[in-house]
Amino acid sequence: MKPFIYAAALSSIALLTGCASQNYSQPSAPLNGDVKTNLKADVAVGEAINGESSVNILFGVFKLGGDTQFADGVTYGGGDGGFALGLDPVAAAKSAAAYKAVKSSGADLIVAPRYEVSVQDYMLYKTVNVKVTGNKGTIKAIR
Repeated sequence: MKPFIYAAALSSIALLTGCASQNYSQPSAPLNGDVKTNLKADVAVGEAINGESSVNILFGVFKLGGDTQFADGVTYGGGDGGFALGLDPVAAAKSAAAYKAVKSSGADLIVAPRYEVSVQDYMLYKTVNVKVTGNKGTIKAIR
């Protein structure tokens, strides 16, 4: 009888005690910083420039080949909506095309860029081709 009482006592102790977790959440707000300057740039507009890039996508996620150099500092919104994990092949192709246009022409920026996006979708495999055209912009002075 004693082993039964010990087993019952241990079981009741085990059932009455347990793990507890507490979560104290603190409401937070995003940190948005705006930097405002009174600087103005004098940009000389030159001849027309262009650049092209293409990328192959497998299963809508994996990038096969494509360019390895990209323009940075500009948000290139894709035409296909959002992709998981921030992977947007259209934005990557736009960035690579802009890089090629600026680098090949010696420009500082592209004035009035226009993007032509062509997507060939074969269900599991996709090819994205992007061509950017615009005018060569050269910064002469910043005041």
